[in-house]
Amino acid sequence: MSASAEPRVAGLETRSIDYVPLDERHGKLWHLGPLWFMSNAQIATLAVGLISITGGGNLLWSLLAIVTGTLVGTFFMAFHSAQGPQLGLPQMIQSRPQFGYVGALLVWLFAYVQYAGFNVFNTILAGQALHATLHGGVKLWVLVVTVIGLGVALVGYDVIHKAERFLTYTFLVVFGIFTVGVLVNLHYPAGSFDPAGFRWTPFLAQFGVVAGYQISWAIYVSDYSRYLPPDVTVRKTFYWTYAGSALGGIWLMVLGSLLAAWAGRDFDTIRSIDAAGDTVFTGFGAVVLLFAALGLVSVTALNMYGGSLTLISGIDSFRKVRPTLTVRLVTLGVTAALSLVGALAATSHFLRNFNDFLLLVLYLFIPWTAVNLMDYYVVRRGHYAVAEIFDPHGVYGRWGLQGIVSYLAGFAAMVPFFSVGTLFVGPAAKALGGADISLFIGLPVSALLYWWLTRSLDVAAEQRLAEAEAAELDRAAHEHREP
Repeated sequence: MSASAEPRVAGLETRSIDYVPLDERHGKLWHLGPLWFMSNAQIATLAVGLISITGGGNLLWSLLAIVTGTLVGTFFMAFHSAQGPQLGLPQMIQSRPQFGYVGALLVWLFAYVQYAGFNVFNTILAGQALHATLHGGVKLWVLVVTVIGLGVALVGYDVIHKAERFLTYTFLVVFGIFTVGVLVNLHYPAGSFDPAGFRWTPFLAQFGVVAGYQISWAIYVSDYSRYLPPDVTVRKTFYWTYAGSALGGIWLMVLGSLLAAWAGRDFDTIRSIDAAGDTVFTGFGAVVLLFAALGLVSVTALNMYGGSLTLISGIDSFRKVRPTLTVRLVTLGVTAALSLVGALAATSHFLRNFNDFLLLVLYLFIPWTAVNLMDYYVVRRGHYAVAEIFDPHGVYGRWGLQGIVSYLAGFAAMVPFFSVGTLFVGPAAKALGGADISLFIGLPVSALLYWWLTRSLDVAAEQRLAEAEAAELDRAAHEHREP
């Protein structure tokens, strides 16, 4: 069977962290566009667009910070997408060549915390939206959203792609009307569009959070492109991912900034959406909220799916795991239960500090994305011995000191430039009036240091090993499936 054929594996997805063999590759490249559009085009993304407005910036410069931050952050995230079809592996398992079989636990732990943190926020927000429209209590709806998200994540890759395509089409109608209403019916404070209202601190704070939010998707990206045939081009994979994610992110973050400028101190995500929607016609706000809840269910499923893959990867670092449907089910259940407990126990304090959480995500994953992309595109140029990634005694070793040192050095270089609300402001950030430019420090430090430390790497030998193992890799992948 050719690599470009589109076989359909019936029933629940059985694969997890294991390699996807060529005869199971399927799907269309353009499917990445709706998936990444809808992943961003949900109302949790609204919260990312509030930083500048709440920090005293005016609307014009807030919108410019959102657009530029999205374009920069999505650039890095989209380059990860091309790794999926070429390697046939989910994203985080690809960290082993840089960090080692055990050393990759460093970034997997942070990734798992991110999945849990986002799902706590997403399920609470969905619960609030459903309570405001259908009543029944926020905690009840949090439970319902978690269960539905678990079901979608269990069925797996294909149903997630299909759900995101369906939601994209309906989003364009519902939120298209809602956006026109926001632009036409709402009134904004005097000076909102005055170019003279520029202030560095809120502008850079907004830029940093937006870029970090987009980069935070990097840990998901190959998960949803790894079933594509390997003959798809890097450029087109990048374009579809970039366009979908950037458009969805900009749209919702801009809406968040507009709503925050309009509502002022009275801004509340659910109440403000409801009130703005009702300016179109009475009851339309409830329609928007109901649809928004569906979007939050879908992104909750994405987080559970990615969290399960990360948990399996982590367990596999200590004890070899056969990647079966049973393992997927157990790890999905654990991931769902943890996020559910977190959501039910969360306080308003957590929700108020969600933006600080976004900044922490940025700090943790900037050095990782720099190391991973430098390794893939410059050092090894996409050539990996995939079978060795699953061998604790393979060529990539248990500890990848080059990756670990580069990660820690990049993170340490960023610390003086951190500016996390009232939690911590580094000395360099204080000297810049509270502006956070850590993104521009961590990326080059980690990337260039990793390149320098890996100059003596025998990439040609790894490539020869990969070619020798290629046929065996597909055969072994079929044997590892659960009967």
